[in-house]
Amino acid sequence: MLTGAPPFTGENRKKTIDKILKCKLNLPPYLTQEARDLLKKLLKRNAASRLGAGPGDAGEVQAHPFFRRINWEELLARKVEPPFKPLLQSEEDVSQFDSKFTRQTPVDSPDDSTLSESANQVFLGFTYVAPSVLESVKEKFSFEPKIRSPRRFIGSPLMPVSPVKFSPGDFWGRGASASTANSQTPVEYPMETSGIEQMDVTMSGEASAPLPIRQPNSGSGGRAKEGER
Repeated sequence: MLTGAPPFTGENRKKTIDKILKCKLNLPPYLTQEARDLLKKLLKRNAASRLGAGPGDAGEVQAHPFFRRINWEELLARKVEPPFKPLLQSEEDVSQFDSKFTRQTPVDSPDDSTLSESANQVFLGFTYVAPSVLESVKEKFSFEPKIRSPRRFIGSPLMPVSPVKFSPGDFWGRGASASTANSQTPVEYPMETSGIEQMDVTMSGEASAPLPIRQPNSGSGGRAKEGER
């Protein structure tokens, strides 16, 4: 109000903020010493150090020498005569305004006001949600951990393989026990591989196990053993 311009200005908002935070306050030389002292104390960057931020509150500002001729009690009671009264032709007279502003195209100010109380009555209960609905949502979106089956990695030499079925007769036997074993039902034996000899896994992910050695016919084997005896 004393200079007709803000203390810091920039080409955009960012530059203005940078000047507020970093630049030095420059005051025009036509200001009185009391006015300069008042502005410097009101424009300190640390808000806690500004005039009026102390325990005295607004009384600190009123006690500044710049306001020594003002009677604050009469001013509050509106008994003080203003030093200047503009002559206006009507309530819409803008002759005291700078032509810089009166030549601008009028723009409507943004309406930040909320809806009236009567308009809000239309939306009563609009955001209500029944407790039963909330319970059903909680049940659908439960976060209980679930047990997952082990994942198979295609192409890995340690890929699990289904058990291979062998009949007891597929192994070398001795005497009558071999023929007796041939009549038994097949038994499942899980495949085992050592750390040195791994199963051959192709790029398609199919694993091939070593083929079992089949025992010769029990009849020919029995005759050979009888001849040896």
